[in-house]
Amino acid sequence: MHIVGNKVYEVRLEHRDGWNYEMFRDRYSDVLGRYDYIAGDWGFNQLRLRGFFKEDNPQASKESSITYFQDYINEYCNFGCAYFLVEKVATNGSDEDEQAADEE
Repeated sequence: MHIVGNKVYEVRLEHRDGWNYEMFRDRYSDVLGRYDYIAGDWGFNQLRLRGFFKEDNPQASKESSITYFQDYINEYCNFGCAYFLVEKVATNGSDEDEQAADEE
């Protein structure tokens, strides 16, 4: 587990040694904290991050749902690139509390 932006993330998928905690932490932006998953892909020695929601999240559109992740990798990333997927882990109900506060 890794803590970034006061959120806890777990690596769920890593392809070609794509995961690099220090680079993830440095590229992370608070706007990504709203997503359930964050994908990172490497191109030209640059890390790109993109957020995805769980399928049942009411904010999820077709292209922001995690079911679109593989299509994103195939269509928008360099062929054969290194990439990873991390999932935000709810700890002690903190994410549910945050979501409830956002809805108020």
